[in-house]
Amino acid sequence: MMRVMLVDDEPWVLEGLTTMIDWGKYGFEVCGEALSGPDALRLIQELKPDLVLTDIHMPVINGLELITRINELMASPPKFVILSGYDDFKYARIALRQKVNEYLLKPIDDEEIEALLGRLSTVIQDEIALQKMVNRRQSLVVNSLINRFIQGEFDENLEHQAQRLMNLQGEAELLCIVMGANPLDQQLEDYFPRGLACCFQDGTGKTGILVQSASVTQDSLELMVTELRRAIMECSREPALLAISERRIGVQGIRGIYLQSLEVWKQKCNQQKSGIFYYSEIPKTKKNDDLHEEKFKQLLDKVIAHDTERIDSCVKEVFASFADNLLTNEVVQIDVAHLELTLCRLIAEINGEPNRIMNTLQVEVGNLGDQNDYIRLSRYVSRLCTLAAGYLFELKQQNEGNTIFNVIQYVDREFRTKLQLQDLARQFHMNSTYLGQLFRKHAGQSFSEYLNEKRIEEAKSLLKRTQLKISDIAVQVGYPNTDYFIDKFKKIVGVVPSVYKNTSQTKQL
Repeated sequence: MMRVMLVDDEPWVLEGLTTMIDWGKYGFEVCGEALSGPDALRLIQELKPDLVLTDIHMPVINGLELITRINELMASPPKFVILSGYDDFKYARIALRQKVNEYLLKPIDDEEIEALLGRLSTVIQDEIALQKMVNRRQSLVVNSLINRFIQGEFDENLEHQAQRLMNLQGEAELLCIVMGANPLDQQLEDYFPRGLACCFQDGTGKTGILVQSASVTQDSLELMVTELRRAIMECSREPALLAISERRIGVQGIRGIYLQSLEVWKQKCNQQKSGIFYYSEIPKTKKNDDLHEEKFKQLLDKVIAHDTERIDSCVKEVFASFADNLLTNEVVQIDVAHLELTLCRLIAEINGEPNRIMNTLQVEVGNLGDQNDYIRLSRYVSRLCTLAAGYLFELKQQNEGNTIFNVIQYVDREFRTKLQLQDLARQFHMNSTYLGQLFRKHAGQSFSEYLNEKRIEEAKSLLKRTQLKISDIAVQVGYPNTDYFIDKFKKIVGVVPSVYKNTSQTKQL
């Protein structure tokens, strides 16, 4: 349900708006009421409604001042509808300048308010859906970026991406929290100050949180994680374990703080503990996570290189490292699961089917959870790596010389960005003329025709589903010049974007 808040200094008006309008019919619910501008200012920021109906004439802070302040204070302010008993055009004009969506006169006409709610319901739902899609895409990109850091990748390009997508400064102070799976529906970032936390999921399914901690005192941190743990336990009805790293400076320290919190989590999980534990407070053991992680990396290298003769010996070294570190069977299974996910991802990246080897493995050896000792686990890993090595080698041979397939996939992903055939040719180490010929042969049209059609199809979708301006849609699909976009749209679709949009809306009605 979308949330609506009512603001008027007359209690009888609030009661009438609450009881006489069928809010649920249009997908709304009344989340709050305010009898004054100051109360409304506080409640709107607290409740974050999608829609606010407010009177103009109120003491202390009038309706227009309220809207101005909210637009300044909130990154995503609600929609506003002005209610007034004064038919004064100057108020309407001021209201429109404040991005007010509607201006209604009291007493409110039933048909008018119903028509208004119908219109605003569609607009708000479209914007919510679009924002969720944008947030989801950004969340996936950020999750991938963090996993690249924790797996040991780091360069200047990744650092710049982190600073932009995660709102990090180059010298940002960070700490990491690792827990099990997240049972909560709401975002974990909500338990931390706005913009300071970023969630991710590592390769084994554990949830992590990166926190910009420079402005977070130890006492504040303890309050935040205590409240988070309480919410997790209420939701899952099971004990919760949160492992917290030390604080380090810069994105280059992300891998280090992740490994710290992971070490705490593994140690306390092994001891069957629950609670909140800090890396700085646990006794340091002789375990060396970096050592057996390096062994796993060597094993992975053997699989990728199709060095099947040395896989078994490498597996023995990995498990010798586990034994030296006194790791339990459960903890080893977690690391093996990470290896599984890594191999499946590698297979999927070159258009393979990970289930092909996983199904074979299950038939021959059983599930990972069935391997209840080191001997069974080592056999499981050996067979997993041998199957993966053979399949990866087979896929690489199949894909050899099929660079154009990767080029088309890349265009399908990145068509919204600035793409040119010459740049693609350099990226895929090909002659641009030859690449153009291959593209036409496999796609059935030239590169520029294919790119323009992809962009226009996306534009058509946005015109149907959103209320974005045509200039904004042009930028989103890869045309910084609106006139050029309109020209291309008309050539491909047959009408200009505005006509297409109106026609689509008419058909929907």
